[in-house]
Amino acid sequence: MVNGKKLKKIIIKIFRNHGLTQNHANIVSEALINAELVGAHTHGLARLKMYCDRINKKVINPKPKIKIKKISQSISQIDANNSIGFVAADVGIKQVIKNAKKTGIGLVGIKNSGHYGLSGYYAEQAVKKNLIVFCFTNAPPAIAPYGSRKKLFGTNPICFGAPTSSKIPFILDTSVSEINRGKIRVAAKTGKKIPMGVALDKFGKPTTDAKKALLGVQLPLGGFRGSGLAWMVDILSGVMTGSSHGGKVKDPFDDFSGPQNVGHMFIAMKPNLFVGNFGKRIKKNIRMVKNLPKIKGVDEILYPGQNKFKRYKKNIFKKILIPNNIKKDLKDLNEK
Repeated sequence: MVNGKKLKKIIIKIFRNHGLTQNHANIVSEALINAELVGAHTHGLARLKMYCDRINKKVINPKPKIKIKKISQSISQIDANNSIGFVAADVGIKQVIKNAKKTGIGLVGIKNSGHYGLSGYYAEQAVKKNLIVFCFTNAPPAIAPYGSRKKLFGTNPICFGAPTSSKIPFILDTSVSEINRGKIRVAAKTGKKIPMGVALDKFGKPTTDAKKALLGVQLPLGGFRGSGLAWMVDILSGVMTGSSHGGKVKDPFDDFSGPQNVGHMFIAMKPNLFVGNFGKRIKKNIRMVKNLPKIKGVDEILYPGQNKFKRYKKNIFKKILIPNNIKKDLKDLNEK
C-alpha cells in the first residue's frame, strides 16, 4: 500500500529517468494515478512498464516537438510527434476547450500519438469548464468486423461528457467490445477464465481461455451495431486525422517495430448553443430518469459517471494497493 503523493513522486522519477520533461512526467503520473483511484486498474500502473519499454525501444519520443496547426478559430490539427499518448491528449483537450470557449464549438484531430489511458479522464476536464464533449480514439486490432473472424478494429472507446449542475459529471466512457481488452490481459496473466460470449479463438470458436482470446478476436457489443461503432471511431480517429487505421495501429505491448500512430478526435461545445437554461434542463432530465419505477434490488438509477465518481471519492484519501508484480516493475524501473 502506497499513498498517492509518494506514488506520484516515484512515477515522476521513473519517467524523468526515461527522458520526459518534468511537466510531461507530471501529466503522465496524474493520469495513471487517476486510473487507479477510479478503479480502472487495467489502465493504470499495469501499463507503466509498457510505456517505459516503448521509450527504451525508441518508439515513443520522450521529448516530442508537438505542433498545433490552426485550421480555423474552431478547428485545430495536432501532430504529436510520437509523444506518449497522455501528453498528446493533454495538449489536445486543452486546445479543444480553448476553441470551444472562443467560438462555441471546438474540433481537434490528433495524429502520431499513442495509447492515452482513459477517455473519461479528458472528458472530465472539458466538463469542468462547462462544456459538452466527445472523445474518440482508435486502438490496435482486437475486434473482428461483423461477419469476419479476423480482427481488424480496436476496442475503440466512445466517450461523451456533459455538465449536470452537480459535482458529479455525466461521463459515458465505454469500449465497443463486450469486455475491456485490459481485463483479458489480466486474466491471461493470472490464469483466470473470461466470460463466455466475449471472444473467439483463432479458429473462430467461442472461448473462455484468455490466452486463446488474445490470439483470436474480441466480440463487439450488440453484434453488427458494435462493429459499426468500432468502424465509426476508426474513421473519425484514424482516417480523418491522418493516423493509422484499418488494423494498422501497433499493439503497444507486443509490437515494437515502430510508433503506434494512434489517432484521437476531440469535439467540445457550449451547452447553451441552441437554448438557455441547460443546467435546469439537464437537472430535470436526470430527475425524470431517476424517478422511474425501479426493478427489484435496485435502490437508485445511476447515470454514467456516478459509480466512477463514488470510487474516486472513496479512494482519494486511501493508500493505493499495488500488486506484487507491479511492485517489482516500480522497483526495477526506479533503479534504472
